[in-house]
Amino acid sequence: MIRVLSGATFAAVSAAIPKSTAARRLHSSYDVAVVGGGIVGLATVRELILRHPSLSFVLLEKEKEISLHQSGHNSGVIHSGIYYTPGSLKARLCVRGATLAYDYCEKKGIPYKRCGKLIVAVEQEEVPRLKALYQRGLQNQVRDLGIIDAKGIREREPFCRGIMALDSPYTGIVDWRQVALSYGRDFVEAGGTVVTEYEVNDIALAAESPAGDGPVTGLKHPVAVRDRRGGEVRCRYVLTCGGLYSDRLSQISGCSPEPRIVPFRGDYLVLKPEKHYLVKGNIYPVPDPRFPFLGVHFTPRMDGSIWLGPNAVLAFKREGYKVHDFNLRDFGDAISFRGLQKLVLKNLRFGVGEMYRGIFTGAQVKLLQKYIPEISPSDVLRGPAGVRAQALDRDGNLVDDFVFDGGAGGVASRVLHVRNAPSPAATSSLAIGEMVADEVERRFAL
Repeated sequence: MIRVLSGATFAAVSAAIPKSTAARRLHSSYDVAVVGGGIVGLATVRELILRHPSLSFVLLEKEKEISLHQSGHNSGVIHSGIYYTPGSLKARLCVRGATLAYDYCEKKGIPYKRCGKLIVAVEQEEVPRLKALYQRGLQNQVRDLGIIDAKGIREREPFCRGIMALDSPYTGIVDWRQVALSYGRDFVEAGGTVVTEYEVNDIALAAESPAGDGPVTGLKHPVAVRDRRGGEVRCRYVLTCGGLYSDRLSQISGCSPEPRIVPFRGDYLVLKPEKHYLVKGNIYPVPDPRFPFLGVHFTPRMDGSIWLGPNAVLAFKREGYKVHDFNLRDFGDAISFRGLQKLVLKNLRFGVGEMYRGIFTGAQVKLLQKYIPEISPSDVLRGPAGVRAQALDRDGNLVDDFVFDGGAGGVASRVLHVRNAPSPAATSSLAIGEMVADEVERRFAL
């Protein structure tokens, strides 16, 4: 069954898509169909309908609820934009996105905490990298950034040990799924339609109009977006924000399969409640440029819990949050991709270490003890996991910035695909929505 949500139904709930709504076989027409109900798709369709209230929009989501995957399985951090290459799209979107996110949460009454973040150098050899990171943050115009010494670290985090730290008080935390759901409510209240349980498997030009009254060239809604159950949505244009499936959505519309999406699972530990006093804000390591991910860190959550980690290992299923989750197609696609093979060869030692720490909790705790020596293996429990949709090119390079993908001629000329390295897509979501809406207007002359 397909769930079609009315504005009244959506506005009546504050936390999730309703469990029971009137369902019917969908065969309708819209100006724009957006595929993907994660935080990027929601922010974008919200922006589009606010700009173009006279147009009709539909959001298509394959799950029973919106924002169930990356949007609901992330660290919950509001990033400030320190790490990213100055002048890059990723840096600009994160800095603007953080400001927009705080303003949005204030306007909507969504709880958040501006608890700050310390990026801590524990060895002398890390100090030059920390200072370079500080300069990068200044170039990115990150707010309130500063460098503090060992005494300053202890004042901010009494149990943390380090010789120098980058202090980012503008960094915060929020429940990003709650934010994503609020975007969805904004969209529906503005007149948009959300359809869940609609797994798109075909995007093609329609052979004729629903009434059979003309060829494709004469159709007002020439694109047919079909799902696995026989549903069909007609539209003028399609935008996909498919996250973990963005490469496959591109392929079915005749666009490029690359960059390829490779799923990496991050497993967290959680600090036992009686040890929560050890951590006040976010504590991060100085990133090592030799390795592709940030490393383990300490992350307070809005529910009061404290997450530790994560590691980063290849997931055997694109939405595989458990160690034993496996999908033959997902696994085969990943290991047969030359880009992943090259990435593994370049980072073999790092990968083996991540796998080892994922199996043996003590090994991960040992890394955490570099920052808070009082933590012991008995203080932690295994926690949740998330899956990162990492875009890779065929040379094994991580694709850091967002990629727009469309085509010339046929259905490809009416489709725009958004592929993104997800971090920090939640923080940047409103800024991404603005950017994607600009691109949609430019390409499709809305």
